[in-house]
Amino acid sequence: MNLNKILYVGWFFFICLFACGQKTQNEETKNVNGTHPVDKNKLININPAGTNVTTRILIPEGYQSVEVPAGSFQAYLRELPLKPYGAKVKYYDGRSKNSKGVYMAVVDLQIGNRNLHQCADAVMRLRAEYLWKNKKYDQIHFNFTNGFRVDYAEWMKGKRVVVKGNKTRWSQQAEPSNTYSDLWNYLQIIFSYAGTLSLSKEMEPVSINDLNIGDVFIQGGSPGHAVIVINKARHLQTGEKIFLLAQSYMPAQQIQVLVNPDNQKLSPWYTLPDKGELKTPEWDFKSTDLKRFAQ
Repeated sequence: MNLNKILYVGWFFFICLFACGQKTQNEETKNVNGTHPVDKNKLININPAGTNVTTRILIPEGYQSVEVPAGSFQAYLRELPLKPYGAKVKYYDGRSKNSKGVYMAVVDLQIGNRNLHQCADAVMRLRAEYLWKNKKYDQIHFNFTNGFRVDYAEWMKGKRVVVKGNKTRWSQQAEPSNTYSDLWNYLQIIFSYAGTLSLSKEMEPVSINDLNIGDVFIQGGSPGHAVIVINKARHLQTGEKIFLLAQSYMPAQQIQVLVNPDNQKLSPWYTLPDKGELKTPEWDFKSTDLKRFAQ
């Protein structure tokens, strides 16, 4: 099952997004307080008291965290705030995601109350919010599925996007402004008209051996999916690389840190794909699906 975000303008039928495909999910058994059942075997690399990615998810013994530049996108992702241990992912309508063996932490960021914040949307919002917080406004831009480029710098001027059928243009409709609400309204438009297909075309392919924090495993299309690398470590002796992945999914939901379904002892850390295949709880990728933002 998959979801396309669709807007109707008159009699035109405009496809806005080739959204994440949905695969089968197992029902989760709740414990008495309604959170994830705590499996002691899964706490090897977890500090329940940690409040962000770095402090919650520990570096496994024998590994060392890679260095990243201060103030970089990589540093931002490693410091993403997390909801208290055991919190459940919420959908845009307030329902809980009852999937066992999918995620071990929930990123503490609001997603709005519309069914828009899905897989590629989560990747774009993380990138946009990092750039916005660092006042790199001219670097915030994404393409609609029809190829129209939407720069936040234009949005800041009070311009808004007008879509008629497959034709898109800017129109001056508001006073210049640059608040977080302005950014979020901009992202809502991006979420509506962009997705895995457009984002995969914008990003640059990167070798799996060069995987870094901020890179994205992405398959564009319908169905399609995207997950983002949010931390990385290296074995002190062998040099083996391990990494953490985060995703949103469909229906629109909070960003979650994924468990590793193939290695419970290492989970939630992943190793580089064996034989070119990366298995995540709700999607399978190939090593050739790895891409990176151009800027």
